[in-house]
Amino acid sequence: MNKYLRLFRFGNGLMGIIGLLVSVFIAAGYGIADKWLNILIGCAIVLAFVAGGNSLNDYIDAEIDKTAHPNRPVPMGEITPKAARNLGLAGLVVAILLSLLLGWVCAALVAVCAVMMFGYETMLKQRGFIGNITIAVLTGAVFLFAGAIVGDFSQVWVLALLAALVSVGREISKDIEDMESDEGSRTTLPMAIGTRNAAIIAAVFFILGPALSFIPFLFNMFGILYATVLAADAIFIYCAITVFSDAHKAEKLAKVAMFVALISFILGVAI
Repeated sequence: MNKYLRLFRFGNGLMGIIGLLVSVFIAAGYGIADKWLNILIGCAIVLAFVAGGNSLNDYIDAEIDKTAHPNRPVPMGEITPKAARNLGLAGLVVAILLSLLLGWVCAALVAVCAVMMFGYETMLKQRGFIGNITIAVLTGAVFLFAGAIVGDFSQVWVLALLAALVSVGREISKDIEDMESDEGSRTTLPMAIGTRNAAIIAAVFFILGPALSFIPFLFNMFGILYATVLAADAIFIYCAITVFSDAHKAEKLAKVAMFVALISFILGVAI
C-alpha cells in the first residue's frame, strides 16, 4: 500500500465514514437523501481528521514505533517524522476548514475535537485517566457530528452519551491489560490506584451504558426493534463482571456490545 495511505490508516478512515453514514441514518432516518451534499462533506472531514490524527500519532511515537510498529512508514524511513507532523497538522486544519461549509455548529464541534486530538497525542495519552476520557468523548462526538450535519440531535444524543461512557470502561480495561508494557512510558489509572480499584471504575462505566439505553423506551424515541438493545445491555453487564478477572476479554466484548447497540439504534429508526 502507498506509504501515505499507510500513514493515514486509510482503512480506519473508511471505517470512520461507515460509522458516520450509520450515525447520520440514525439521526435523520430515510430523510438522509435530502442531506447528500452535507453528508459528502462530512465524509471528507472524517477522512481528513482520521488522517491528521494518525499522522500526528506516528510523529509523536516515532521512537516507540521502532520496536512497537516497525512496519509503519516513519520507523521504516519512508516518511520523516517532520513530514508526518506537518501532514498531521494539515489534516486537522483541513477538517476544520471543510466544516465551515456545514455551519457554525459543525465547525465548532470539529474544532473542539481537533484540539482534543492534538492535546491527546501531545500530552494526555501519557497521563492515564484523562486520556481515557478524551478518547471516550471523541468516540461519542462522532454521533453528535452526525446530528450536527442533519441539524437534529434528538435521535443521537443518547447514543453519543452511551458510547462515551462505555468507551471509558473499555479504555480502562485496555490499561489494566497493558500495565506491564505501559510501565515507564505512561501513568495509567491502574498504575495510580491499583487494578482492582480501576476495575471497579471500569465496571461502573460499563453499567452506566445499559442504564442510559432505557431512556428511548421511556420517551418512545424508536420503533419496537430497538428492544434488541437489551442484548447489548446484557453484554455490557457481563463486561462489568468480567473486567475483574479478565480485562482483555471485557475490552473485546465491549466492542461487540457497542456494535450490537449500534444495530439496535439502526433497527429502531428503520422499523
